[in-house]
Amino acid sequence: MNQTQVTEFMLLGFSHVRPFLFALFLAIYLTTLLANSAILALVSLDPHLHSPMYFFLSQLSCLDLCYSSVTVPKILANSLRPQATISYRGCLAQMFFLMACAGAECSLLAVMAYDRYVAICQPLHYPQAMSRGVCVAAATGCWLWGLLDSALHTFLAAQLSFCSAAQLQHILCDVPPLLGAACSNTRPNELALHASSVFVGLSPFLLVVVSYLRILATVLRMPLATSRHKALSTCSAHLLVVTLYFVTANLNYNRPSSGYSLAADTLVSTLYCIVTPMLNPLIYSLRNQEVQGALWRAVRAWCVPGSPHSTV
Repeated sequence: MNQTQVTEFMLLGFSHVRPFLFALFLAIYLTTLLANSAILALVSLDPHLHSPMYFFLSQLSCLDLCYSSVTVPKILANSLRPQATISYRGCLAQMFFLMACAGAECSLLAVMAYDRYVAICQPLHYPQAMSRGVCVAAATGCWLWGLLDSALHTFLAAQLSFCSAAQLQHILCDVPPLLGAACSNTRPNELALHASSVFVGLSPFLLVVVSYLRILATVLRMPLATSRHKALSTCSAHLLVVTLYFVTANLNYNRPSSGYSLAADTLVSTLYCIVTPMLNPLIYSLRNQEVQGALWRAVRAWCVPGSPHSTV
C-alpha cells in the first residue's frame, strides 16, 4: 500500500451522528465545566471539605475538566465542518493528553480507595497516613504516572506510517483507531497497550478491590447498624465512580479486535471520555451529604449576602 507522511486525518465517526452532535456535546461540555468547577470551588472555599477525601475529589474534577477540554471542543468544531479532520500533530497531542488523563485517573481512583480504607479500617493512623504532604505527593505521583505512560504511547505512535488517505474510524484520536489506520508494523504499540492495561489499568483496579474488601470486612464487624451505614455511605459515591470508569475504560481499550466498529467505538468513547467526566461530580453531589451541605451553604451565601451562612 502507498505510504506517505500524512498531515491530517479524516474522522469518519461524524458521518453517523452529525445532525444532533453539536447540541448534544455542547450541553454535555457545559454541564461538565459547571459541575466540576463547582466541586473545585466548594472544596477550595468550604472549610468542612478541607480533608484528604475532598482534596482527591478536587484532583478528580481537574482530570475530568482536562478530559473534556481535550476532546469536546475539537468535536464541536468538526461537527460544524463539511469534512471532519484533525491535523497529524493535533492528533498526537490529543492522544497524549487523553492517555495522560486516563493513566492519572486510574491511579487517583486507587489512592481514593486507599484513603477510605485508612479512614475506616485504621482511623487512629489516619492523620499521619494521609497527611497533607502525603496527599500532595500521592496526587503528584498520579499525574506523573499518567504523563509517563502517555509519553510512551505517543512516542510509539509517532513512529507509525499511514496510508496516503489516512482515515480514523472514530470521532477523536486515541490509540486503537490510530493502530487501525496504520500501514506499518503496530506490534510494539499493541504490546505497549496491553502492558499499560495491566500496570496502569488492572493494577489500580485490583488495589481498589482489595481496599474495599478490607473495608467491607471491617464494616461487617461494626456492632451498630448506624455505624455501618455511615461508613458505607462515605464509600458509595466513590464505588459508583470507580465502576463506571473502569467498565468504560476496559470496553474502550481491551475489546477483541473483532469488536471494534465505527458505531461501537463512537458509543464507547463517548461514554468513557465525554459522559463520565460529566457524571462524576453529579454522582458525588447526589450521594454525598457533605458536598450537598457545602453546596447549599454556598447557595445561601450567594442569595442572601450578610446572612449567618454567607461565610463559607
